[in-house]
Amino acid sequence: MSNAQPTVTVTDGFVPVIDLSSRKTPEGRAAIADAIGNALRSSGFFIVVGHGVSRDLVDRMFTTTNAFFKLPEEEKDLVASRPGVSGYRRAGGTLARSLDQETPPDLCETFAAHVTGELSDEERAGLGDQWASWTHRNVWPKNPEGFRGAWQDYMAAMEELAADLMRLFALALELDEDFFDDKFDHHGSSVAVNYYPPQHTPPLPGQLRRGPHTDFGSLTILYQEDDRGGLQVLQGEDTWRDVAAIPGSFVVNIGDLMALWTGGRWVSTMHRVVNPPHGDTTSRLTIPFFYLPNHDASIEPMRPFTDSSAVERFDTVTVSEWVSRKVQKIFS
Repeated sequence: MSNAQPTVTVTDGFVPVIDLSSRKTPEGRAAIADAIGNALRSSGFFIVVGHGVSRDLVDRMFTTTNAFFKLPEEEKDLVASRPGVSGYRRAGGTLARSLDQETPPDLCETFAAHVTGELSDEERAGLGDQWASWTHRNVWPKNPEGFRGAWQDYMAAMEELAADLMRLFALALELDEDFFDDKFDHHGSSVAVNYYPPQHTPPLPGQLRRGPHTDFGSLTILYQEDDRGGLQVLQGEDTWRDVAAIPGSFVVNIGDLMALWTGGRWVSTMHRVVNPPHGDTTSRLTIPFFYLPNHDASIEPMRPFTDSSAVERFDTVTVSEWVSRKVQKIFS
């Protein structure tokens, strides 16, 4: 790898801030890839600035989506859908169950749309038939005005950023930059917005806005709209670290499939969203984009596992089998 200075700012030493603005040059890409590799070997999380995504687009996505969640329940229910597919869910499931942990339901509402949900019926019919798969069309609310357009534009921007991050991942792994390209040429990625309503009554014991979990896929790009925070990442066995909400930034982390691909060299880290302080009755919105490989891609280590625990943790599976298994646990 290059000896160029990585464009990275260490905030708390665990989740670094990486400036992507020099990624148009070979030297810049090499330095950024070094910084990314260091982060993904350590915490599995980093924050990106200088990413090139329009602030106006992010603001439009946030404002429009937040307005949807403020609509009356009966209007939101018009676009309710099956778990894990597109549409509105009044209860966002129990994420801790994906790791076989029992907790009360998460205190969150969701709206989701898949990239493949915009394809024709014929195209979607060729994407497999796993439970809660991306074979269903997206459903869109009539209100607020411009909702569908904002989501489509946002998904397109996230696809572009995620694809380049995967190329930087390849460089960090000392692979050809286009190594992952053919694994994502009909990917099943999604945006699944989390709306955390005001908490006017105390949560149940062990109940959080989002329970402890790891993500399922290759990478996640998360937008946090303010500095009130709530996202925490597990360091070691029992230390939860706050992840800063930096204006204009995205939080990036890898999921289980990416950790599998690297033979456990990169880590898919447990994280959660904690409740606001007692007496804080404000709502909160976060926008995660989940970049998933092709539904029929077989995910297996590109190198031997680093230790026996990694072998016990992962199986070689297709993407659709893995995601279907996880989603069924969340909503069971």
